[in-house]
Amino acid sequence: MTFSPEPVAVRFDADNFWVDLGDGRTLGIPLAWFPRLLNGTAELREKFFLSPDGIHWEELDEDISIAGLLAGRGDQTLARQAAA
Repeated sequence: MTFSPEPVAVRFDADNFWVDLGDGRTLGIPLAWFPRLLNGTAELREKFFLSPDGIHWEELDEDISIAGLLAGRGDQTLARQAAA
């Protein structure tokens, strides 16, 4: 099992979202990597909850792992559908 630091805060600007990690790093991620976030309203984007391994938006049906962000992976939905 690979250790990933826990997310401690998330914030948004016009083009990106920023994830502060428990180890002091901050990740900047383009919203374009996650179409559900990009197309969601600012209000819905703010309705997330943090878990030890990721960020979750119930109303947007989006779950993003910190391990995936650290690996540079965006939305994997199309990749999963193509493989099925």
